[in-house]
Amino acid sequence: MFFYLSQFLSFLAMPLTIVLILILSGTIFLKRKWGKKLLWAGIGLLLFFTNPFLSNLALLAWEPDFKSFEGIENHEIGIVLTGVTNLSKTTYDRTFFNKGADRITHALQLYRMGKIKKILITGGQGLNPVNPQTEAELLKRFLIMTGMPEADILIEDQSKNTAQNARFTKAFLEKNGISADQEFVLITSAFHMTRAKGCFDKVGLKTVTFPADYYSHEVMYDLPSLIFPDSYSLEYWTKLFKEWTGILVYKVVGYM
Repeated sequence: MFFYLSQFLSFLAMPLTIVLILILSGTIFLKRKWGKKLLWAGIGLLLFFTNPFLSNLALLAWEPDFKSFEGIENHEIGIVLTGVTNLSKTTYDRTFFNKGADRITHALQLYRMGKIKKILITGGQGLNPVNPQTEAELLKRFLIMTGMPEADILIEDQSKNTAQNARFTKAFLEKNGISADQEFVLITSAFHMTRAKGCFDKVGLKTVTFPADYYSHEVMYDLPSLIFPDSYSLEYWTKLFKEWTGILVYKVVGYM
């Protein structure tokens, strides 16, 4: 029930939901003075949320700085959070990636450089699975296809959210006789790192972060960035709002 409640709260907090409520309310009550204010507020917010310059500034402020590969000390295990594959397409001879493939490719690069000796992938099928395979299995298949030895790939394939990623990873380590007192390299998307780090800290797993999959870019002062509306900007704000809502809910229920 908690999972569906958090999804519903995220929906209510989406920028597009807020904009639609304001515009629809303003249209319905257009003849009233406050109705017009609601309508203009909705239009103003729509312009705000679709401005690429502003959305990029928000992402830059939120996402932690990336770290150099050389700057990471050697560790035994790198932990990769899933959420990067397309589970809506069922296939057994390849892995379809969504945005966020950096999580696993950068983990592989760390492995090839000797920065980590093993990769632990944590993630199952999500809330409404249509694919009999788990994300952890799909990413394991990808790593094997790159030539990585199967013995160096560990998977936890039951978790459905970030809190479970942390709890189930610790349980997996303990079940398989792997020390949970060591420091791990935590690899996930930059926008998601705050929540992930908080959850792993909560369960007592020590981690050094390695953010990947950036949505932000260097500030650009060209005309399109400054004044042209962009649908991707609305998507970026939506991702930020969902993440902020998730962090708030996680703190309330004690996951962080």
